[in-house]
Amino acid sequence: MPTHPLDTYNFRQMIIDSPDQLQAGFELARGISVPGTFRSIMISGMGGSALPGNLFRIYLNDLFRSERPEEQPLPIYQNRSYGLPPEAYHECLNFICSYSGNTEETIASFEEALAHGLPCIGLSSGGKIETMCQEHGIPHIKLPIPTPGFQPRVGTGYFFGSLFQVLVNQGLVPDTTATLLQDALAFKQAMPEIEAAGQVLSKKLIGKTPVVYATAQYKSVAMVWKIKLNENAKVPAFWNFFPELNHNEMVGFTNPQAEFSILMLRDPEAHPQILRRFDVTAELMRQRGIAVEMIDMQGGSVYNKVFMSIALGDFASYYLALEYGQNPTPVDMVEDLKKML
Repeated sequence: MPTHPLDTYNFRQMIIDSPDQLQAGFELARGISVPGTFRSIMISGMGGSALPGNLFRIYLNDLFRSERPEEQPLPIYQNRSYGLPPEAYHECLNFICSYSGNTEETIASFEEALAHGLPCIGLSSGGKIETMCQEHGIPHIKLPIPTPGFQPRVGTGYFFGSLFQVLVNQGLVPDTTATLLQDALAFKQAMPEIEAAGQVLSKKLIGKTPVVYATAQYKSVAMVWKIKLNENAKVPAFWNFFPELNHNEMVGFTNPQAEFSILMLRDPEAHPQILRRFDVTAELMRQRGIAVEMIDMQGGSVYNKVFMSIALGDFASYYLALEYGQNPTPVDMVEDLKKML
């Protein structure tokens, strides 16, 4: 049952259950593969169905660095529009990702892939994507909808597990599923502590416009935080990464036009000079009256740094939504846009 009257879809429980999605994703993709030799993958998707691709790249880059340092990491391209980019055509395995199965941009990309005979695998909970896969003999991974109102933006683990299992099936990546499951268990055990920290952080964001910063390696985590703040708390938010932001964006805070709160996601293992940039930038911002929260990424492994950090952002944005009297689950403006289109 929901723990707050505004949380009519029990969004909090969706966050709490998210560590279990990894193993479920592995199971969903058992035996799924396509013939061919592939040198890259393309992930076509929008919104919450696209987020896993950004996070997937972080993990795979680190995996190749640690497990196969003599090899180049498998290139991962992403497509967030109606047509396929050129990279989708050359020894590339195309993943067509739409949780609903009815995302119009993703359907258009799928139609282009089918028209050119490109190797594809569909991932959806049903919808037109599943129908198209059935009609054209394309492998399809059926994603679950575990609860009414389930949101793609909290289904990242299903996508991540399924995508990784397919790449294992294809022989494109080392099989580290056992290690990942250990990480997911540690993630699950840490959830109460993560929720408590997120609730505390939410109080500090009331009345502020959040700006999320991370290292270059984890810049996609900062982007996901921004998206969760938009969709869960229904507030504007922005993101950037070190050291690039030191060369331009920070100057904008000379003349700030809103009440900002800068959230710095610091990886303790980052380059020493990057860590120094975190500290010096925080000092410069505080001198100008800008609130700064320094948040050390927890978890040890790259997988847990990513997913524990995102869970913290989930809880912070969830409790911020409640502070603002908002139901964290629906995204009414997105639905209004679809109707108007």
